[in-house]
Amino acid sequence: MSNRFVSIANQGVAHVVRWARWLVLPVVLLLFLQWPLRDGVGRWSREANDLGQWLFALYVAVAVTAATRAGRHLSADLFAHRFAGATRRRIAVAGVVLGLFPWAGYVLWVAWRPAWRSILGLERFQDTDDPGYFLIKAALLVGVSLILVQGAVDLLRWRRRR
Repeated sequence: MSNRFVSIANQGVAHVVRWARWLVLPVVLLLFLQWPLRDGVGRWSREANDLGQWLFALYVAVAVTAATRAGRHLSADLFAHRFAGATRRRIAVAGVVLGLFPWAGYVLWVAWRPAWRSILGLERFQDTDDPGYFLIKAALLVGVSLILVQGAVDLLRWRRRR
């Protein structure tokens, strides 16, 4: 059961990360286009900004997990690289169990209801009344969910290595 979960969950997260990395291109393009659209065309700059914001929110939501998977996230490796592999693994397990899971659980607990209301109401950007603001709140739920799944995958992998 756990081996199958690890495989399916790992493949699912890898698939999301692989596709989400391409979001950076439209984000950069939309944020760049704001000025020419505003100053040259005289319209659509706010729409470009709104679209860029929700794509950026989704990109960042996935990027945190991507950095973790690549071993490039912020970590306290300044001293830990001197420790044996088993000690580093115990520290990582403690970090997931004592830090990541409680933090992610709290964020889900606090954010779930307002995000769900925003999604159901298809909340719009307040300044422009453009659609899509609910996607920023949905990105928070996506990001925290990916972090939880990746944490569970890591724990089950480390458990198998013992």
